[in-house]
Amino acid sequence: MSRILVTEQLAPNGLARMRDAGHTVDEKLGLSADELLGEIRGAHALIVRSATQVDADVLEAATDLVVVGRAGIGLDNVDVAAATRRGVMVVNAPQSNILSAAEHTMALLLAQARNVPQAHAALKSGKWERSRWEGIELHGKVLGVVGLGRVGALVAQRALAFGMKLAAFDPFVAPERARQMGVELMTLDELVRMADFLTIHLPKTPETTGLIGKELLAAARPQLRIVNTARGGIVDEAALADAISAGRIAGAALDVFEHEPTTESALFELDSVIVTPHLGASTREAQDKAGDTIAEQVLLALTGEFVPFAVNVSATEASETVRPFLPLAEKLGAIFASLNAGVPPVLDVAYHGGLADYDTRILTLAVLRGLLGAASEEPVSYVNAPQVASERGIEVRETKTTMTVDYVNLVTLRGGDHAIAGTLSGLRGEPRIVMIDDHAVDIPPARNMIVVHNDDRPGVTGKVTTILGDGGVNIEDMRVGRIEGGTALMVIATTTAAGDELLDRMRSAPGVLHAHAVSTD
Repeated sequence: MSRILVTEQLAPNGLARMRDAGHTVDEKLGLSADELLGEIRGAHALIVRSATQVDADVLEAATDLVVVGRAGIGLDNVDVAAATRRGVMVVNAPQSNILSAAEHTMALLLAQARNVPQAHAALKSGKWERSRWEGIELHGKVLGVVGLGRVGALVAQRALAFGMKLAAFDPFVAPERARQMGVELMTLDELVRMADFLTIHLPKTPETTGLIGKELLAAARPQLRIVNTARGGIVDEAALADAISAGRIAGAALDVFEHEPTTESALFELDSVIVTPHLGASTREAQDKAGDTIAEQVLLALTGEFVPFAVNVSATEASETVRPFLPLAEKLGAIFASLNAGVPPVLDVAYHGGLADYDTRILTLAVLRGLLGAASEEPVSYVNAPQVASERGIEVRETKTTMTVDYVNLVTLRGGDHAIAGTLSGLRGEPRIVMIDDHAVDIPPARNMIVVHNDDRPGVTGKVTTILGDGGVNIEDMRVGRIEGGTALMVIATTTAAGDELLDRMRSAPGVLHAHAVSTD
């Protein structure tokens, strides 16, 4: 039997389930980082919530570790990449708290509209301030939903019952799917300009950190109220406090903060701000579901059975021919999402050459994992990728052909206005991007890349590279592709990411038609 180390409070039913299976369950709550390094030795499973940091050092010390279980959705505190390198499975409980999170969002929405906490505090302190805390109705107001994943969709359903008008920003949701939900899709800038309430349901990534910031808030309607039950740091708290203090927006209700726990903030001094200490998942039902689910996943992992909520499942079923293409497929999906600024309603995935003779379904899952990974509120795995795609209204079509002209094997993605293809090159099987938007190129995927469409005329390349140089961005690699008699394309790999200001300068340069920043993260 195995030793399971539990470092944070877990529902009793989950603990009992693991003990009943014959395992030793070691509850060691409130461990320091140094204490965790000692306790993890000899443990076969580690179960945490959000406070325990499972970093590379912890994983290195855990020589017997088989699985890390996160009793909740987010994995901000688990180094999944390091776990994968060490062959440690990471599992979570992605559906355990979505109802609780959606209901808490509605609670904050109503409390913000009717000033419930402020009136409650005033009355209990002996003040009858009926006129001071006049509120507004939700009926007829525009709710802007930033992120139409599982929680965002549940909030939209509930808001519809209140008679609210629904709009959303989510480039990873198909328009037809949004229409079925009664939601109008638009850009984030458009959403902020028309919304009365803005509710945030996004994962925290480098792209979403600080997303609701000074510039965006400056464009908002003065009656806007912001609700965030997703992740701290997506809203720039200093910019939000300034906007509310200056009367540029009406208020906010926050359940999450950039640094937690926190008891001091400029936001806490504002009467029109409502705060709760990360209570989105703090219901008895959510904790029971999280405990049950994570216990089940850990037990399956320890017995070597199929684990439905594993987020880093290796493709053990993939053939020796297919398996090397998995990292390439995932990177192609991530780059394709960046090119499209989301995903099209229909995604065509084509396999050419020798790959067509094999079962390539795992490669399509890898494409979806890269495509949807930055947009989902839960980690996208080989297991849940089809469900996430379906929920977002994306039709995936897979085709195969043994015919190929230039390459032994080729993976091609098409949809919307863009296309990308890649292969493995040489004896080492190095990944290469060989086509973007029907322009032939040959460049390895890089963490930071820029794709520029331009007129096929002299001087444009020099203008683009000069803009990067003037902006202090170093070029690591560069390839140029062209279509006879048509447009040209540049693919530039840079050592650091090019900011929005540099991209805008490129887009305004003579001869440049489009400039996209893409990433394989």
